[in-house]
Amino acid sequence: MSATLHLDALQRDGFVVIRNLLSPTEITHYRDIATVATTKTRTGGWPHFRTVPKQFPPWPTTPPPASEGGIWGVQHLLHPEMPGRESFASCYFSEAILSVIEELVGAKPANNGKGDEKLVMELFNLLVAPETKDFELRWHRDDIPETATAEEELHQLAARSPGGKQSHAQYNLALCPDKSLIVVPGSHRRARTDTERNAKPYEPYLPDQLIVELQPGDAVFYDSNILHRGVYKGKAEGGEETRLTLHGCVGLNILDANDSEKKKVRARAVLQHGVGDWVNRDDAAFGIGERPEKMRANLVAMGSGEGVGYSLQG
Repeated sequence: MSATLHLDALQRDGFVVIRNLLSPTEITHYRDIATVATTKTRTGGWPHFRTVPKQFPPWPTTPPPASEGGIWGVQHLLHPEMPGRESFASCYFSEAILSVIEELVGAKPANNGKGDEKLVMELFNLLVAPETKDFELRWHRDDIPETATAEEELHQLAARSPGGKQSHAQYNLALCPDKSLIVVPGSHRRARTDTERNAKPYEPYLPDQLIVELQPGDAVFYDSNILHRGVYKGKAEGGEETRLTLHGCVGLNILDANDSEKKKVRARAVLQHGVGDWVNRDDAAFGIGERPEKMRANLVAMGSGEGVGYSLQG
C-alpha cells in the first residue's frame, strides 16, 4: 500500500474520501455541541454566520428570517466565546485529522512538539441546512474567478498547486448524512471545457460530475480549486438539524521569501473571514498542548486581515 494513498487520490481526482474518521461516540458528542452552536446562531445569540442567499464573504451582520432561508453556516468554532470551543479544538487539532493533512501538504510531523511547527491554524466552521427552503452554491473554484481565461486558469492552477500539492488542506467532516458537495473529478488540473465555461452558474448537471456522499464520521478532503458547488436541502423551521458538517482548513507554513505571492493569496483566503479579529486575543489560547499554540502563532503571523480583500464576489 502506498505511503501517500490519500495524496495520490487527491492529486488524481481532486478529492479523497476517508471513511469512519470519527468513532460513534465522537460523532454523538460533536453532533450535540454542533446543535447547540447552531441553535444559538439561529436565535441571534452568535454573530458569526453565513446567510442565505449570499455565497461568499463579507457576510451580513443580521441573519435573515427562517422564512427567507436563514443561515447555512456557523463561523469561528475556535473563537474564545464559542460554546463547546474546547471540544471543537480537540477535533480540529486531533492527530487523526492533522496526520492526513501532513500527508496532503507534504509536511513532516512536528517531532512531538520540538522544532518549528509546519502547519498553520486556519479556519473551522460549520455547514448547516437552511430553513424552509433549499439553497445552492454556484459552480466555482475557491481562489480563481470564473472570469479567468483558459490560459489564466492554467497559470493560476499551477501556481496554487506546484508539483500537484496545495499549501493547505480543506475538508468537510460529516456529523449527519451529507450529499451536498458536487465535484467534477480531475478539473483541478485543467482549464474548464467549453461546456463548463458556458454552463449556467447553477447548472444542475455537468459532464462527469459526482455527488460526494458522506455518512456520519466520514470526511472528504478536496482541492479548493476543483470545479465544485453545493446543494443544501432545507429543513423545517425549528425542526431537528439535518445537516451538521464541520468545514475546516489547515495551512502549510510558507517560510520561503520567494513565495510572497503565494503567502498573500493564502492570507486573503483565510483572513477574509475575520479570524484575524480574535485569534491574538489574551483569552484565545487553547490550553490543550503546545502544538495548537504553535499553529495559532503561525496564523497570528499572517496578520490581522485588514485590507486583504476577498477571493470571490457574490
